[in-house]
Amino acid sequence: MKKIIDKIMATKLAGSIRDNFKVIVITALSTLAAVAIIHYGEAHISSDSFCTSCHSMTYVEEELKQSVHYGRVGINPGCADCHLPPSFISRSMFHMISGPRDLLGEFKYDLSTKEKFNEHRASMAHTARMNLKKWDSAPCRQCHIAPKPTSQMGQMMHATMETSNTTCIDCHQNIAHAPVPVEKLKLD
Repeated sequence: MKKIIDKIMATKLAGSIRDNFKVIVITALSTLAAVAIIHYGEAHISSDSFCTSCHSMTYVEEELKQSVHYGRVGINPGCADCHLPPSFISRSMFHMISGPRDLLGEFKYDLSTKEKFNEHRASMAHTARMNLKKWDSAPCRQCHIAPKPTSQMGQMMHATMETSNTTCIDCHQNIAHAPVPVEKLKLD
């Protein structure tokens, strides 16, 4: 009896697939196309060339290239390496939220000169720092795996970080761009 039921079910399934073959193929191809568009689109909007397509971001790009973070041991971080969470899903969600806000900021504020950009620098630095704080400095940890400071003070601070509610950005501010006042970072 079980064999008969299995045969009937297999026949119904085969018939259903045959009847809906076009729908199945179109759905599969549409899904693959959507995944490819999202994947390559996200990679494009995470690229340095996209980030610096806004004139105001060329200022901070030049600062990065002059910083201690650039060119050391053959590592040249880009915008996304520090300013986006590492996981694809988190990065995509962050783009959906921050992208429109950042674009609006480009139109709302006059950032046409470095002097005008500097008027808003502290606010933008605060936002970037708070993102890193929320992400537990995950972008930092992508490159700096188990850092071992050489100074006794650095070793003590890193040991404290492991047991407190602090993360890399709490102590390491102003390392890649022009300095703004260091701040105590607290998540709400």
